[in-house]
Amino acid sequence: MPTPLRIGVIGTGGIAEHSLVPALKTLPQAQLWSVLSRDKNRATAFAKQHAAAAPQPAHDNLDEFLTDPQLQAVIIASPDKLHAEQVIACAKAGKHVLVEKPFVTNIEEGKCAIEACRTNGVKLSVALHMRWHSGMRKLHQLVTQEKILGPIRHIRAQWTWRADDASDWRAGDELGRWWPLAGTGPHCLDTIRWFADFRNNPVVDRSALLSREVWKGPHEETGIILLKFANGITAEAISSVLFAAPSRFEIYGADNYAICEGTMARSGRGTISIGGKPLLFDPVNPYAGEIANFIEAIQLGRNPEVTGEDGLQVVEDLLYAVNS
Repeated sequence: MPTPLRIGVIGTGGIAEHSLVPALKTLPQAQLWSVLSRDKNRATAFAKQHAAAAPQPAHDNLDEFLTDPQLQAVIIASPDKLHAEQVIACAKAGKHVLVEKPFVTNIEEGKCAIEACRTNGVKLSVALHMRWHSGMRKLHQLVTQEKILGPIRHIRAQWTWRADDASDWRAGDELGRWWPLAGTGPHCLDTIRWFADFRNNPVVDRSALLSREVWKGPHEETGIILLKFANGITAEAISSVLFAAPSRFEIYGADNYAICEGTMARSGRGTISIGGKPLLFDPVNPYAGEIANFIEAIQLGRNPEVTGEDGLQVVEDLLYAVNS
């Protein structure tokens, strides 16, 4: 087996703490190497808790973090508006990058980040873990390859949660550009695009509806984005912080339909039915899947499944919603 890839993590928030780093530690082909946080004490505690292996594992300075010649790749799990600058810095330092969604907060910085990775010969992937949900992957094969539903006509994705107040950093302008549309919207939109075969079937029309009347802050509290694809598929993505509803992913074809309950989540679980009949699958950790795919892309010299360009298309949808 090849030597484990030495991976550093930027950001010590909930997604790194509870999902990304635990998944990374299950992979024999990966090693948690170092940690960067804006708070050195937090970086030190995080590195100790998760047994980061570098001689100097905790950092609060990006340049210092990236000068480590033994560091090979970086997972970026920092606030949204920091992503582009950090991706570019990693690329210039020769480190491969897996960046949390949303990839960036404007199109030009996304293009610059993609070009920096291309110019410096490093891999860039966007962390959209629903692509590695085992049940969703099984359904994707049945729908797109075996055409079990017939031609797809409509897709709907819903993932919401109830916030108690507007204290979330994504509710403000300093570090974020969207609130629920950044929290769960990218997963809804990318999963829709994945099932609609977006690389061969581009989006040709969009519309959006936003609500911000409860806390009246700068960002949406409920966001609904509608898409139309070139072949006529229509789709809707719903994200909100105002109500906690069951997450759902629905696909309606000319001949049948599929309903996914609770699959749009972090767990890799949930239930899937096709025409009312259950589709059985063995749950796996989808975060481990996305990290493993990233590592394989590096080791085999191929593109990751979710590219920077894929992530940028989702950002286009998000920006349309707030700019329309």
